[in-house]
Amino acid sequence: MDMDGPHLNPSYFGLSPSGTTDGTTASNLNSDSINSATNSVASSLDDPAANGSTVSRQESRLHAVDATPPLINHGMEPIISITQRLLGLRGSPPGTMGRLTEREIKLLCLRARPIFLSQSMLLELEAPIKICGDVHGQYSDLLRLFEYGGFPPVSNYLFCGDYVDRGKQSIETISLMLAYKIQYPENFFLLRGNHESAGINRIYGFYDECKRRYSIKLWKIFSDVFNCLPVAALVDEKILCMHGGLSPDLQDLQQIADLQRPCDVPDMGILCDLLWSDPSPNIQGWAENDRGVSYIFGSDVVENFLERQDLDLIVRAHQVVEDGYEFFAGRRLVTLFSAPNYCGEFDNAGAMISIDENLMCSFQILKPSEKQHRYSHYHQQRRGYENGRGENQPQLL
Repeated sequence: MDMDGPHLNPSYFGLSPSGTTDGTTASNLNSDSINSATNSVASSLDDPAANGSTVSRQESRLHAVDATPPLINHGMEPIISITQRLLGLRGSPPGTMGRLTEREIKLLCLRARPIFLSQSMLLELEAPIKICGDVHGQYSDLLRLFEYGGFPPVSNYLFCGDYVDRGKQSIETISLMLAYKIQYPENFFLLRGNHESAGINRIYGFYDECKRRYSIKLWKIFSDVFNCLPVAALVDEKILCMHGGLSPDLQDLQQIADLQRPCDVPDMGILCDLLWSDPSPNIQGWAENDRGVSYIFGSDVVENFLERQDLDLIVRAHQVVEDGYEFFAGRRLVTLFSAPNYCGEFDNAGAMISIDENLMCSFQILKPSEKQHRYSHYHQQRRGYENGRGENQPQLL
């Protein structure tokens, strides 16, 4: 995808490099401001990486926040206990397994499922909120995201799907997310990714992890919960978020809200496209996707859709991008990927978008070098540790 030039409805992006506050290794905070508070937003579109412009640093966004504070809520004690044990893995080398029983994980699924179904297929959210892309079972990196962004409920979160497969700790990853969803249903939100589908995660690692560590029955229970996840979110009526992209069948956002659950992911149609489609700088309009599923779409599709729906920005995930984020269509679409050093085979950074009350957005970057440095003393001894299927599969995202 491109890093293209000015657009009729441009946004402003600045850059503010900064270090961590935890005394470990450097991690830059690239604060690229997206002002989408009005239809007529700021006019500068200079690339922050190119011009070195700066904005004031907000130290509070970098401070690591301690574990989730206790909730005084009847029936929440088992969920809090699970959360505390999962958070207890902070500081452990990547791959350290949580000590959850199968019964506890089933409880998470049982409690989370009706919460998902009680909320719309098209979530209507308000800033401030932090948005994250693919995590793919990289649990230690999920904890780093929370360390920099603030552990729930200090910050509100929206994750754009692909929590499982490929990484070694899909169970810890999705378990913590479900625990937070149960505790903070109006502050913590999960969208469905294409890997939250039995047909995909049966192949790319999650099924094998469930079978090896627990049971096939647990995988089936997870699959039932995944069939209840929402597929899109609208932030302050201006920023549309999904895992994949747009659909040629999508003419109105109400079509998303009207999608029925629980459901598997179909082979075609709006639901399929929201989870599978990709932007492409090489075409205008629509074309078949090389993935063999859904479509690719050009910048003209993005511009026309946003104008028709009176939106300012699309945030999506689904593709590895080197810097953790990448712009498209005059910076009116951004791809977000939150798993640095993806599968241990890429040198990509991970990114998270922080949106404040004025819809000003900053990118918080997890540099790959931090992960490599922080755990370098584990690399050799843990090489080949738990050879999950995900690391040797074709790069279907």
